[in-house]
Amino acid sequence: MSEMNVIAEAVDGFLADPRVLRIQRDAALVADLALGGFEGLEYRVFEDRLLLESMPILRGMLRSGTFITLSVQRFEKRGIPFFVSSENRQLLHSSDAERDDIIVDVLMHSQKTFRTRALLNGGWNPNFRGHKGPCCLMTYFIGRCMWDFRRVYLRWVRERERIAQVEAALLDPEAFFRLLTALPHHGEPETILFSTAFMDLLDAQPAETRAVVRLTCEGYSDGEIADRLKSTPGAVRTRRYRFKKVPIRPPASGRFGSLRSCTSTASASSSGVPYEHA
Repeated sequence: MSEMNVIAEAVDGFLADPRVLRIQRDAALVADLALGGFEGLEYRVFEDRLLLESMPILRGMLRSGTFITLSVQRFEKRGIPFFVSSENRQLLHSSDAERDDIIVDVLMHSQKTFRTRALLNGGWNPNFRGHKGPCCLMTYFIGRCMWDFRRVYLRWVRERERIAQVEAALLDPEAFFRLLTALPHHGEPETILFSTAFMDLLDAQPAETRAVVRLTCEGYSDGEIADRLKSTPGAVRTRRYRFKKVPIRPPASGRFGSLRSCTSTASASSSGVPYEHA
């Protein structure tokens, strides 16, 4: 069975109208939208409905793994490397949140490419006479999403790897400070992130140590920190060294706070409010 037939069958399972009727209705709709150049309020209403109705279809196909398999096959046929690990397949099967994160990004990409390729360039043809026959707009759109899945998935994987690096470093203060030099946080303090365990440990330290750690994370040099705290660069380095040697115990749950959930803490640390110091 061809991939478009697999997609069409998945769409048929979610949409009540017969396929032939959907194609006829879509042809009339596209003719009306073309009069407005596929722009304006009428087109936005159509686009919103398309995205809304495609969500449960994409969720189901992603959960079953069909969407991933078909997307990978598409790229492999064209000699473009694309691999989805069994661990990530299982995660996208079991986690509603992870599935929706990917689906939303895919939809944001596909709504643009769909308009260009399917409508403006005439890629969707209700009178297609090939061996596969014509398909409805929804089937074409889901197929478009499969093309955009690769770039979204690879970015999602890179973000998860970055999160894992940060969380692993939070178990070891010394590793955490090494990681800071690799994170693109300077000038963007809202991306400085801490786990609950790390923040609990930091809050238990003397005021001077807390200030040194926070200012270090904001990108200040030892000399600048010393000036702000009316101390010396040597004393700053000593406090940071001592803090690196303090072991961090993981929380009882074994889990760390998410990157997004810690944003407010990082922002507060860069608000310009002076820290306590002797």
